[in-house]
Amino acid sequence: LSTFDTIIFEKKDKIAYVTLNRPQALNAYNTRMRDELYQALGAIKDDDEIQVAIFKGAGDKAFCAGADITEFLSAPSATVARQVRFERDVWGLFLSIPQPLIAAIHGFCLGSGIEIALCCDMRICSEDARFGLPEVGLGIIPAAGGTQTLPRTIGRGKALEMLLSGNLMEAEEAYRIGLVNRVVPKGEVIPAAEQLARKIMEQAPLAVRAAKQAVNRGLDMTLEQGLALERELAMPLMFSEDTREGLKAFKEGRKPEFGGK
Repeated sequence: LSTFDTIIFEKKDKIAYVTLNRPQALNAYNTRMRDELYQALGAIKDDDEIQVAIFKGAGDKAFCAGADITEFLSAPSATVARQVRFERDVWGLFLSIPQPLIAAIHGFCLGSGIEIALCCDMRICSEDARFGLPEVGLGIIPAAGGTQTLPRTIGRGKALEMLLSGNLMEAEEAYRIGLVNRVVPKGEVIPAAEQLARKIMEQAPLAVRAAKQAVNRGLDMTLEQGLALERELAMPLMFSEDTREGLKAFKEGRKPEFGGK
């Protein structure tokens, strides 16, 4: 357990937990949270014992209600205030994490909250989750990847509808369009995320990381380039201890014991 002011960072049974911890402000994203997330993400990336990370929000009302407007749109100017967000590339670091990341979402997930969730590989939400991108109503646009990650997840039309209208989207609609992987009853989002994490952890660690890399990098390639990337990532796995253990366990009819080497 590491001590921060705006997040809680824990590691248990090879799962990292990052809790956005400003419940009195609906877990709004501010510069302090940016700095602390940067540290936590670096710790996850560098820790080979961590196989999956779960991101969640403290309190009952929100995963993250977006950027802290009182901070980002205050003196000396909106431009300077928002420029602070780029001093540390939290979003680039998010996307470079080799381990699978799961967002466990409840309540409001707005603006930067959606952008954090979209930097994760999978999203599970509770029935009370509400999604929205209110930036255009403030005279700005998302600047932490939302205009790029959202259409890649739900398609151009739906992404533009969310971005341009500022309308809130309910959980079932978010599931229908593919913004979230699953909707669960209120209070069950963390257990559901942990269940998914444990299922992932039953698989071969090196293969899990390679599959994530193949999908994420391949989305920005032509099909031909993506297939070449897949072959490139697949070949080293053929000679790994995990592959030998997986094949041996399959032949013996038992559960494999992977070591990740």
